Amino acid sequence: MACTYCFCDADSTSIKRTDDDGNVAFVPCAEGNRDYAAYLASGITADAYVAPPAPPEPTAEEKLAATGLTVEELTALLGL
Repeated sequence: MACTYCFCDADSTSIKRTDDDGNVAFVPCAEGNRDYAAYLASGITADAYVAPPAPPEPTAEEKLAATGLTVEELTALLGL
């Protein structure tokens, strides 16, 4: 069964292995780890780490909801 590999972090300390069936395993890049040894023996090169995009800035409504305050409570708090 063929597998693809990509690094999980910028420091290359862990590899994500995905097989043909879509099964995923995370393999620490550590001496003595048999899965890491199998990866090295395969001669396959892992794809470079790609950082996830930054999350979008929350909207004003989301920020308000995160405070637990209602519009009325916020208005009263600010004396508006």
